[in-house]
Amino acid sequence: MSESVLLDVQANGVAVVTLNNPKVNALSLAVLRAIEDVATALTVDPPGAVVITGGERIFAAGADISEFGDSAQARVVTDAFHSALAAVAGIPCFVIAAVSGYALGGGCELALACDYRVAAERAVFGQPEVLLGIIPGGGGTQRLSRLVGPSRAKELMITGRQVPAAEALAIGLADEVVPPDQLHERALTLAAEVARGALLAQQFVKRAVDEGVDGTLADGLRLERELFEAVFNTADSRIGIASFIASGPGEAEFTGE
Repeated sequence: MSESVLLDVQANGVAVVTLNNPKVNALSLAVLRAIEDVATALTVDPPGAVVITGGERIFAAGADISEFGDSAQARVVTDAFHSALAAVAGIPCFVIAAVSGYALGGGCELALACDYRVAAERAVFGQPEVLLGIIPGGGGTQRLSRLVGPSRAKELMITGRQVPAAEALAIGLADEVVPPDQLHERALTLAAEVARGALLAQQFVKRAVDEGVDGTLADGLRLERELFEAVFNTADSRIGIASFIASGPGEAEFTGE
């Protein structure tokens, strides 16, 4: 793995991915390749949950502008972003972005590729590409509109304005906002709680939502039925049902199988 993207798989099954590209965690082509490598490794051997974080002041400032050029180079950059962030989105477990400080441009797009966003009170989100005379190229036009709705997404991307944490929470761009000194504890606690759960069932939930939201309701319901039937073939379903009958909810000790 690259020194610019650190991976720490903890004993409780939580994998912590830390962006480490000083000073502003710019998402250069090399960093994007490292993110994709880490995401691929976590897909091949999934942990219980993943936390992706960056610096205290800057989560990730976006693309490395020095790598921009003509339209041919633009294709290289957007391909790298799409490939890396698709790999992040495809990790088959719950992926939490712990955002402390600025998540702008590609940094915001990285947070959007995660399943859940916990933000510090000082966090700031934004897609300011239009201020450079360009548009988001790492999935922002699509993931942001699916998260906050097309009207709000267009307003944010057309003005390029920055969104403080409180507003991000109000519009659904962030899922939780906590004091800065509690950010990592909250993200890790949530990840550890998830990692103790029925991991295959969680994977099925993520697949049903991610694949279903982009299709018709009928297609989504068809997929849900298929996955609902399939989950009964897991050991965790038998453990969970037996535990509920014997002791009520919340007492099962799942094996992840």
